[in-house]
Amino acid sequence: MSVAGSVGRVQPARPGDPSRVGPYRIIGRLGSGGMGVVHAGLTADGLRVAVKVIHLAQAEDPEFRARFRREVQLSARVQGPCLVPLLAADAEAAEPWLATAYAPGPTLNQHLANYGPLVDGTLYAFATGTAQALAAIHQTGVVHRDVKPQNVILTPAGPRVLDFGIARASDGTSVTRTGIITGTPGWISPEYYRSNTAGPEGDMFAWGALVAYAATGRLPFGTGAPDVVAFRVMSDDPDLVGIPEQLREILERALAKDPSERMTAAEAGEECSRLLASQATQVLGGDGGLELTRVGELVAAEWDMPALDDPTWHARSSPSLGRTVVAVLVAAAVVGGVAGAALAFPAGGDSDASGKTSAAASPADGRTPSTARPANVPTPPIRLEGAGDVSESSASPRNAIVPSDPLAGVSNPAFTRAGETTEPTSEEWRASTVASTSEEKGVEKAIRDRMAAMLATKDMDFMTPMVTFNKRAQSVMVTGGPISQIPEDDQEVFRRAGDMAACTALAYRLKEHPATWSYGRFVISWKNVDGDLEPSVLGFGEATDGCYSVIAGQWRGDESGIATAGIPSSDKAEIRVAGAADRAITAAWNARIAEGNGLEPFGSSDAIDLGFDPVEKAAYVWARDTDGVLIGRAQRSDFQDAVSMPLCQKLTAEYNSNQTWNYTRWSVVVYEGNSRVPELIGSGECSH
Repeated sequence: MSVAGSVGRVQPARPGDPSRVGPYRIIGRLGSGGMGVVHAGLTADGLRVAVKVIHLAQAEDPEFRARFRREVQLSARVQGPCLVPLLAADAEAAEPWLATAYAPGPTLNQHLANYGPLVDGTLYAFATGTAQALAAIHQTGVVHRDVKPQNVILTPAGPRVLDFGIARASDGTSVTRTGIITGTPGWISPEYYRSNTAGPEGDMFAWGALVAYAATGRLPFGTGAPDVVAFRVMSDDPDLVGIPEQLREILERALAKDPSERMTAAEAGEECSRLLASQATQVLGGDGGLELTRVGELVAAEWDMPALDDPTWHARSSPSLGRTVVAVLVAAAVVGGVAGAALAFPAGGDSDASGKTSAAASPADGRTPSTARPANVPTPPIRLEGAGDVSESSASPRNAIVPSDPLAGVSNPAFTRAGETTEPTSEEWRASTVASTSEEKGVEKAIRDRMAAMLATKDMDFMTPMVTFNKRAQSVMVTGGPISQIPEDDQEVFRRAGDMAACTALAYRLKEHPATWSYGRFVISWKNVDGDLEPSVLGFGEATDGCYSVIAGQWRGDESGIATAGIPSSDKAEIRVAGAADRAITAAWNARIAEGNGLEPFGSSDAIDLGFDPVEKAAYVWARDTDGVLIGRAQRSDFQDAVSMPLCQKLTAEYNSNQTWNYTRWSVVVYEGNSRVPELIGSGECSH
């Protein structure tokens, strides 16, 4: 089981997956195998890592734990070019784990299947880099023992050899059980078949086969049953037709039947680097060999692999103006819900001048849950925690009403740019200054405190914002970064948190001091490097048109909230409530199925999941409906009822017992079939 994923495809986390392993935040899966699961993780500063966690059943086996401990020890010894370094490990944890740098790109197998054999400088760079990697391994007294195409990743920076899962120390200390053939047919040396001998020479035999395969796309000893392939390995010559002559001579020596006749990895790396330098038309110095640094430069210079954007490490969300709702979430079927009827709005729905999409409320099927609010009764004002120094309207932060139209009825407000939709300029950002008055300092503190509280629930409070003010532009600038390799979904959470914190802080000030407070616009930006004078604008808006996703008087979830809720939580209360709510929802749905009213169970036991959006203080419940269980309006209405009632019970109970709990809203989402596009079928707010 490799600890580096291929092609950057991060799979969604599954129920029971950890939100953290050691110092790493887990965002999904890269793969799994018999030993355990490889998770996609992030360091505190956003670097990507692959974290292998061993299955509990395996960890309870003393022999297996000893072998894993030995794997960690061996991996820690190996450092060198074209290798994936071990970053951290805990072999004594209840579920042992190790973490390596993440290597993006396809395996050699995948590349050959999609694009064909390697050629020219890329081929020589591949041969040089993999040989130098094995030389570094052998130099530390380790034998890889599983050199094969699946264990070589073609990253944009060069080939990377990985996975020491069946490695062996050359002193004879084995990581694997004795008496068991390890390795993959076609990539096993003749002497290993004959006498179970596995030394550096065996790695070189596999390396010769690997480079031949990369050059031709053909397995040098063909395909077929393992015993047939083994016979060819021990008795037949390899198929090296079509390989450039000088490289073929090197591979013939590496593939010699007698291990004593094979070149070492260091010798192979030296000779291949000379071919690579010749390919690059560079002149070698006198009589000396190439230094590793020079080899690395040559490999990088001649390597030709496209850079990867790794789209599944981050879900790009377009910055929005105000509280625009994304039309892709629109549900064609309209169903009722707790604290208000669900709304339906078509993709081409009307929008007013502020960019808000509007729609009329629509009843579902005549049924009204006991906690539902009739469609003709206005929704109470939305409330928000953390009023802080800028709010004078409530003693309890949880009851602080966020003004949705703070300048209503004000004839001559100090803020005069309401309704502008032009994007702020870099010049306006550069002209902004740090807070100077007590009022500005109070708003700065409120924004920073609110953002820290929201980001902390996703383990993102390391993204400390800078808050500055431009009085001429009547704008508050909230700036993040620079943080290397930060996923764009994390950056989007920063945008949403900054957007909400700035909007609410300014709304309070505008409401209470409309004649003197002139700041009403806010800009969320991101610096890519230190000294950046033109940061990227992530989003902007104003505090005069509401701070929540409210349509026709009702709060409504949206795509950004779904994406944020899908990020694993690090908050203990959220984790606890999520577990209790998940069990209650599943039980409620199973009870409805048992009533025999035509409902069917989902195709998998983990079809229902939930998460929290700390920005709009909402719980999202989503169902992966691969079998069309929720295809009809009635079925969706039943599912929404099965979700909203027990979920509100859990949210309300926590609200009443935990003074820091602010989640009172909910949304229900369905993913039809294998679609990755969420469909929102209902939203509401629990009474408390």
